[in-house]
Amino acid sequence: MPATFTHSPAETERKEPGIGGKPPVDRRPTGGGGGGGDDEWRGDKRGPRESLHRMRWSVFVALTGDMMFFAVLVVLFFARQSGTHMDTRSHEQVGDWRPILLPPILFLNTAVLLLSSLTIEIARRHIFHEIDVLEEWLGLGRPAVRRALPWIAATLALGFLFLAGQWAAWRQLTAQGFSFGHYATPASYFFYLITGIHAAHLLLGLLALAVCLLALSRFKRIELRQIAVDTTAWYWHAMGLAWLVLFAVLALGQ
Repeated sequence: MPATFTHSPAETERKEPGIGGKPPVDRRPTGGGGGGGDDEWRGDKRGPRESLHRMRWSVFVALTGDMMFFAVLVVLFFARQSGTHMDTRSHEQVGDWRPILLPPILFLNTAVLLLSSLTIEIARRHIFHEIDVLEEWLGLGRPAVRRALPWIAATLALGFLFLAGQWAAWRQLTAQGFSFGHYATPASYFFYLITGIHAAHLLLGLLALAVCLLALSRFKRIELRQIAVDTTAWYWHAMGLAWLVLFAVLALGQ
């Protein structure tokens, strides 16, 4: 007699664990509903690294406008040198550009500003030092802040020293008879204009350094302190680079 085979009912997965069937599949929690998880954190791009990149781009965009403004000043500086006027006696076109002798203190001021750029860069590197940052994350102290704080304070002091040196240069130029007023020559006028606008930008940098010192002592999150120091350092470097170009134009471009 031929053997008969009966089809057993297909095994079905029970929904209730512990009664029978296949066990439930454990899934990695992702924080459902936007609560947070590695995948969602990366997808939303709202982490500390993305915040730092956004702040850097904001500073770079603002600095691009400043650099273009300084470039226009340089173009006007060279264009004005070729300007002429009509001599009433000879009835000829003569140039009225008379080069000025730059105060020697400007060379010292340049060295001070370069030194301040070095100190703020050291501070920026300390605030991102991996071992120190890890200790702050673990609540073992604030070594990154302790290391960066004196260098930021030194940058602030050097910035004030640079502005004091610029003020001394303006006083020396005024004593030579090149005042910024009705009797100013075209060369002295551009000297005061270029150095004054740069000093105003550097004054904003000093304000940012003061805010940075406040952030190191008041902000509890390490990433906020890093953003404050990093963006201030990039702005300060840009002002140092701008001064090198402007000083070269004033010293060699006449």
